[in-house]
Amino acid sequence: MTTAAPQPAQTLLTTHDRPPSLANPRSPRARRGGNFEKYAWMFMRFSGILLVFLVIGHMAIMLTWDDGVHRISSEFVKQRWASPGWQIWDLTMLWLAQLHGGNGVRTVIGDYTRKDSTRFWLNVLLAVSMILTLTLGSYALLTFNAG
Repeated sequence: MTTAAPQPAQTLLTTHDRPPSLANPRSPRARRGGNFEKYAWMFMRFSGILLVFLVIGHMAIMLTWDDGVHRISSEFVKQRWASPGWQIWDLTMLWLAQLHGGNGVRTVIGDYTRKDSTRFWLNVLLAVSMILTLTLGSYALLTFNAG
């Protein structure tokens, strides 16, 4: 009884449909670029921990002190954001939340897009929306005047 040689996997011959190489699965991959993904992964962990404390502190202060949400008005926000400490707190929360969420969406885009061109344009759209949100949010926080 003669057995035929194994045939290679059938592909559609496009870069996004080609299966990964099975010839030598344990061979180390060629390193290219820096360690961006490592630093992005570490940023997600540290920013997530810091965001937990910032958000819980924000919620506790805004909901439990004095009259809670009943005291919030434009005058309250004006007085609060007149203090550099509160501006730094809220700016830190804004920037960390935006960058943390954007990095997560970037990872999802990388995981679920098959074509390089689709991945590129989704990342461009993500970057533009993040820059717009950070710019407008920072501007509003730093220049708010209910006067």
